Amino acid sequence: MVGRLAAWSVLETAQTFLTGYALARALDAGFLAGRVDVGLGWLAAAAVAVVVGAYGTGRVYGAVAALVEPLRDRLVRHVVERGVRDADRGALSRLTQQVEIARDTFAGLVMVSRSFVFTAAGALIGLFSLAPPLLLVVAPPLAAGVGLFALTLRPLTRRQEAFLVADEELASQLGAVCPGLRDITAAGAEDQVAADTGIRIAAEERAARSLARWGVLRVVALAIGGQLPIVLLLATAPWLLTHGVTPGALVGALAYVTQSLLPALQNLIHGLGTSGSRLAVVLRRLAPDTPAPPNAPASVPAAAPDTAPATGFAPPGPPAAITLSSLTFAYGPASEPVIDDLDLSVPHGTHLAIVGPSGIGKSTLTALMAGLLAPTGGSVDVRPAPDSPVSGHPRHPVHPVHPGHPARVLIPQEAYVFTGTLAENLGQLRPTPVPERELLAAVEALGMSALLDRLGGPTAEVDPGALSSGERQLIALTRAYLAHAPLALLDEATCHLDPAAEERVERAFVRRGGTLVVVAHRISSALRADRVLVMDGRRTEYGGHDELMERSPLYRDLVGAWSPTGEATAVPAIPAVPAVHRPEGSQPALPLRDPDGVDAVAGTGLPRDRRHVVAYGPVGQMKASGDLRDGGALGGQ
Repeated sequence: MVGRLAAWSVLETAQTFLTGYALARALDAGFLAGRVDVGLGWLAAAAVAVVVGAYGTGRVYGAVAALVEPLRDRLVRHVVERGVRDADRGALSRLTQQVEIARDTFAGLVMVSRSFVFTAAGALIGLFSLAPPLLLVVAPPLAAGVGLFALTLRPLTRRQEAFLVADEELASQLGAVCPGLRDITAAGAEDQVAADTGIRIAAEERAARSLARWGVLRVVALAIGGQLPIVLLLATAPWLLTHGVTPGALVGALAYVTQSLLPALQNLIHGLGTSGSRLAVVLRRLAPDTPAPPNAPASVPAAAPDTAPATGFAPPGPPAAITLSSLTFAYGPASEPVIDDLDLSVPHGTHLAIVGPSGIGKSTLTALMAGLLAPTGGSVDVRPAPDSPVSGHPRHPVHPVHPGHPARVLIPQEAYVFTGTLAENLGQLRPTPVPERELLAAVEALGMSALLDRLGGPTAEVDPGALSSGERQLIALTRAYLAHAPLALLDEATCHLDPAAEERVERAFVRRGGTLVVVAHRISSALRADRVLVMDGRRTEYGGHDELMERSPLYRDLVGAWSPTGEATAVPAIPAVPAVHRPEGSQPALPLRDPDGVDAVAGTGLPRDRRHVVAYGPVGQMKASGDLRDGGALGGQ
């Protein structure tokens, strides 16, 4: 392939040679000697050389493409394999930008380098053929310009790499910020996120400015190597004419410089100066990571890892509704575990709240409990409820599993409502229609009476697109309430409800009986729970409110930061069922969506797969990022 590329490039060398030589001979042996036919003949030869050279250039592009495209294919395969294998957060920038940079810059590098080498060879041979003294005028500044340009390549490469690193950091930041705009607004973190993003934007701007400053030296190199020879040829013309250089040779030398060397050098400097440095940087960025030396410290990510390793928890007491044994889960074979060796036993009738920062693995944990995800290691054991109330928990009557009823139900943040009557939506998880008296009682218990009246009763047709996010959540929660599932999992399923409605829903599930697991949207939800699981990276804690206030710094921060006084001790221990003292005023929400990527969508025909129920919305119903209004869905059913 390289040999074919060189063979076609030889035609360009012949074209370059004849550009000056034919012009010089046309003047000296033709027009200046009074032989017009000879002059025209040499000009015709130069024209033929241009046509032949153009044909060779066309063939050159095909040879370059045969070299470039296999490189691009290999880089794409490497980036995709690396991104899947190592969960590389920079894979998006590498695939969408850096691979294309490598492809384009490699092609540009081959073209400009090849063109300069063969063009310079043809021009220098032509100058020597016309008159050796012409080389003394043209060659030294040309070599000086190329040398100066070569000295700038390493600094340019370093600054190009700094620019690409800054671009990756900015792309990674925006990739985390854009999907979490609603989380940022709910947590009141707009200023902090804007400041962090501004720092990355400023870093990329500084890298771009530094790169541009070094680019000025390319202009200087071009002036020395390509434009200074023209000045020198004109300035030394009298001396050259007295040392055996003919007028035609002098004109031919000017043609070599202006028509061949200057354009070739300009393409080399602008092409190699940009493409060469970018190619070196990108290939280094795309290359496989070298293994760290044995004593090298582990790298620390800029943000907290999306992991939640935990110590074992096995509180004694009533039989467990769900038991997690050495539970481990990762989203890829080489990814860090999101859940790592977690042991947890939740007794029947317990109200458990799960709290922690966004991205720590709360949604992943509930998806594992619901059976939507298969553990990487360990096990999840969901046991049927006993037929009688749990000993020691008389206020938690437990529903046994009835034939046709689900054993567990998961309500995620985006609720699923389908077109049909309200009664059909509410009774979707029941094997037979729900008696109207029971349905109305559930509606009253969960605070859905106003919505029922507005829609026109249980037999009214429901238009999901006309419902707000909070109204859809109320329907999904009432559906789960009527399912009689002994284990209910609410994954921020009340995030679109106000605090009073959220409290009413949770208390209704507690009074109904069974085990309730809630990914807390507000800290007041955790204060109502019997037990709290705090997922805090490497320090996962489990216990009651008082216990966690003593030993969990994160839990103290959550309670203290969101109480009116700002003091962690301002909130007393809260019993689970009696009326809870809730601080007055607003309570900022816990971070909303979990970026674990759990989007288990169940259609209307999949409500009881292996007695696992998922009440979830189709993609068309999901709210847009950053939309805090309690408006309708984006799309229909």
